[in-house]
Parts: sequence; structure tokens; C-alpha cells
Amino acid sequence: MDNVIDISSNALDFIKQLGGIVTVRLSPKYGCCGGRANIAVAEASTPANPALYQRHCDEDITLFIAQELAYQGLRVDVEGFWKLRHLYVDGSPRHRGTRINSSAEHAASIIPTLYRPV
Repeated sequence: MDNVIDISSNALDFIKQLGGIVTVRLSPKYGCCGGRANIAVAEASTPANPALYQRHCDEDITLFIAQELAYQGLRVDVEGFWKLRHLYVDGSPRHRGTRINSSAEHAASIIPTLYRPV
């Protein structure tokens, strides 16, 4: 994808099996006490409004990616097994400003602030 985003070979195969379309976007996640974080997610579907995304075609797949996530060193991969397989986004953007984490990185980044030994 010309470094728009890295996609693993396993994820490419999975995306092709599901129709060849992938959308990478920000998804707001809300905490129990009113906090909110935007998490980068990958879905094997066409976005509701494709005009809001950059469109890239390569290797028999079509990628729709939110502009703020393009060229940020992110990687799409697949995890799970059988019917529980799903795509995920790994990495964090290189630009300064709002940090966009994968869900695992987000959890790791907030744990030290939630638990402080006395």
C-alpha cells in the first residue's frame, strides 16, 4: 500500500476471503467514569460514508483509511482462530498531537496511572 499502512500477509489473505475491502478508522471508546479515547480499528467492510476516507487499491484489496491514520507507521494484522478471527491495528502514529493507540497499547498506557502503589 505504498506505506499508507502496513498489512501483514495473513491479514491480506483474511481480507481477500471476506471480500477484499478493509476500512481503517478511529473508533471512540468510553470509560466507566466518563473518559473517552479514540482507538484505531480495522474492519473488513466498506465505510458508511466513503467520501470521508482516502481510498487505495492494491493486491486485490481496496483500503479505505481515515486521513489522520494514513502514513503513520500503523500495521493491520489478524488474530484469533476459526470463526473468532478478526483484524486489528497495531502501532501508534508518528505525528505529535492526539495519540492514537491500538487497544493493547492503550490498556498498557493507562494501567500505570490507574494503579500507583503507596
